[in-house]
Amino acid sequence: MVKTNIMQQTDCRSITQQVGCFSLLEYNRDISVNHTTAMNEFYASQMNVHKRQVIANLNGNGIVVQAGAMQWIAGNVDAATNIKGAGDLAKKLIGSKVTGESAIKPRYHGVGTIVLEPTYKHILFEDVSKWGDGMVIEDSLFYACEDTVITRVVARSTISSAALGNEGLFNNCLSGQGIAVLESPVPRDELIVMELTEPNDVVKIDGNMAIAWSNSLKFTVERTTKTLIGSAASGEGLVNVFRGQGRILMAPVAR
Repeated sequence: MVKTNIMQQTDCRSITQQVGCFSLLEYNRDISVNHTTAMNEFYASQMNVHKRQVIANLNGNGIVVQAGAMQWIAGNVDAATNIKGAGDLAKKLIGSKVTGESAIKPRYHGVGTIVLEPTYKHILFEDVSKWGDGMVIEDSLFYACEDTVITRVVARSTISSAALGNEGLFNNCLSGQGIAVLESPVPRDELIVMELTEPNDVVKIDGNMAIAWSNSLKFTVERTTKTLIGSAASGEGLVNVFRGQGRILMAPVAR
């Protein structure tokens, strides 16, 4: 059996969150510094800018990881691609081109510990079963998930949202059961959560600040007023519009 101290708290690191098979290791301060970098690292730590690592403890289950994200593995863990054949490979290659994600995401299964590469981005653990028909995520947010999560590519429902929404023509959609790990540009404490509870609920956002939203929502791009002159006079122009019942995760500033 391989034993490691990766889960033990030290003066500079600690486990801050555990969801499903995933744990979040945060380096509260970077002590691997010298006299030229010490001051920068000190002030970075004061502003919550520090390294984070995702740890997966497997006990016969599996996870899917963004290509290149694995740092090290301890235990009896096997790796495989998520490709089921030539047709599946072609489909995933097309999906990777339109979403910006890697086509081949390795799947790890067995008994042991997997530690992912450190990142300075903020980590979100999301239970996809709570998102109904699925959660649509912005490009580059996917980091890992339990292998019970279904990943697929969804296209924009209208020409306006595809051409003018600044959210891309296609996005990844996560559905099913399990925990998804996302790399967020802002911490969870800064995210604005909107719950649309009625079929005719509407949310309008000026800019591409939504990082995730329910697949059940209809996404369009519209003018702020009924006329072009009115939109120009208001200074807002076009806005991203979400209609229906579901949830939106929104960053406070444009990415």
